[in-house]
Amino acid sequence: MESSAKASKRHTGQTLLHKRRTSEGIWTQLKKNRFLYVLLTPALLLTLIFKYGPMYGAIIAFKDFSPIRGIWNSEWVGLKHFEKFLTSPNFETIFMNTLKLSVYGLICGFPIPILLALMLNQIRRRGIKKNIQLFLYAPNFVSVIVIAGMLFIFLSPTGPINQLISFITGTPLMFMTDPEYFRWVYILSDIWATAGWASIIYVAALANVDPELHNAASLDGASLLRRIWHIDLPTIKPIMAIVFILAAGGIMSIGFEKAYLLQTSMNLPSSEIIATYVYKIGLQSGDYAYSAAVGLFNSLINVVLLVGVNLIVKKLNDNEGLY
Repeated sequence: MESSAKASKRHTGQTLLHKRRTSEGIWTQLKKNRFLYVLLTPALLLTLIFKYGPMYGAIIAFKDFSPIRGIWNSEWVGLKHFEKFLTSPNFETIFMNTLKLSVYGLICGFPIPILLALMLNQIRRRGIKKNIQLFLYAPNFVSVIVIAGMLFIFLSPTGPINQLISFITGTPLMFMTDPEYFRWVYILSDIWATAGWASIIYVAALANVDPELHNAASLDGASLLRRIWHIDLPTIKPIMAIVFILAAGGIMSIGFEKAYLLQTSMNLPSSEIIATYVYKIGLQSGDYAYSAAVGLFNSLINVVLLVGVNLIVKKLNDNEGLY
């Protein structure tokens, strides 16, 4: 009994000592890096004020919100708005449109920046490489409104693309009105606009690859594809995992502006997504509580996907993930 009591006291003393050392270590780190934390403070404050602060407004998703009564005095209705959305006749169409546009965009768009970075890494002449990079990065700085206008001009029945198609087949294609073409117009134009800029992070990572590795592999008779597979890809593998997790976590967060700008009355069966639906219900119709519930539902799906994809990637990537 005495020995067990002594062991218990010793364990308690060790625990307290460990906690004290941990707290002292934290304070030592804070004191040592105090200037860095001071520099970090404005970013943290902006995040708290503009990101976390407005989150209290999500409570209107559970209330019959009235602007006159305010958020706290509005009647509590629980999950009424969520049930309304889930049982609405438009739910399946809107949800599947959002999911298909996101998944197809991820599948088609994720490998392109990696391929561009690998190809750019093989260009040895700096002048040519910089000019190509400028050409690839430029579309990222074009406004979404301008891109939408360009698509309507180039893909119109009398536009240059349809003139070529009409010359070959005799019949123009209704790219902007046929629901079957909307997804591919959206995805391909999005790849054109963002792939070059997204490749920057991979280009920067590949710049850290020791050229001697490629020289040694070449002397051993390794082909270009083998050098890329065994040297370049392992270098950018951790970055690929993080980018994929973030992209999959935001898979339901399709940009509202472009989808809304490309919408026409005839392509709505494919172009109506959650973001445009929330805009129309919330701002145009004034049903703020219902639109908040739809938006919150969308955000919850993103959180679940982020956690799930991160767990899967960690298992497939030697326990390396986002967190």
